[in-house]
Amino acid sequence: MLSLCDTRRRFDRAAAVFDEADFVHAVTREGLLARLAPLLLEPERVLDLGAATGATGRLVRKRFRRAQVVSLDLSHAMLVRARKLKPWFARAAFVQADAGRLPFADATFDLIVANQLLPWFPDPQPVFAEVARTLRKGGVFAFASLGPDSLREVARAWSAVDDGEHVLRFPDMHDIGDGLVRAGLADPVLDVDRLAVSYDSTDRLFDDLTRVGGRNTLSGRAPGLTGRRRFGGMVDALGSGGRFELDLELVYGHCWGSGPRPQGGNFAIDANRIPRRHSKPLLNKN
Repeated sequence: MLSLCDTRRRFDRAAAVFDEADFVHAVTREGLLARLAPLLLEPERVLDLGAATGATGRLVRKRFRRAQVVSLDLSHAMLVRARKLKPWFARAAFVQADAGRLPFADATFDLIVANQLLPWFPDPQPVFAEVARTLRKGGVFAFASLGPDSLREVARAWSAVDDGEHVLRFPDMHDIGDGLVRAGLADPVLDVDRLAVSYDSTDRLFDDLTRVGGRNTLSGRAPGLTGRRRFGGMVDALGSGGRFELDLELVYGHCWGSGPRPQGGNFAIDANRIPRRHSKPLLNKN
């Protein structure tokens, strides 16, 4: 399980350098906004869940210039950074809170976006329930996340030296779709892209992970520091001394608010109706 306090502290520490290594977030926020383009939306109130330094909110604001954008994050330091970067004329608000316990009234927002928030929730259902509650009927929830195939190379390298958990368990696309419907959200549309990231050293990889708060945040991780020998063994297994590539599974989705949640019953979606994309762009981290 993830430690909420530990996650907050790590993102507080990462806030000053987050934007220097958020290239995956940049790819998925562009993909998220591209998937909103065909929808006829004129939102007045937008919620950016897991806003970090506010880059997604600023991009949303360019698209919907009349909207008020509320940036919500668990990290106070991230929100301070986001406030400094916002245009002076922007209609914006900044709220520190847990995305699984939103401090807003029912049906407050016309659009809710979440870029790379879901990987930090081993069970995203509380987030989906709060989105369904605070999204007006006919409003849109749009998100980007990582799928379970992401960072398999790192997980395999660690498995060569110990049995501990060192990589987050990313939710499966079909589980996300089921969870959205169970929460009372309507007509989820999901698709998958791939992103290959090429590194020339393991030091660069772990530096990037540290800058975006992505180091091990599992509350069940082994106590104490990882031994130098075990860490070295993992590095050797991953690609010590040479270039290596990480494969990321990028999951995108959007769905609609449906008003008061129906009582009882079972919900399901047809997995065969979920489209897949097969493009695989490449980022070189030199």
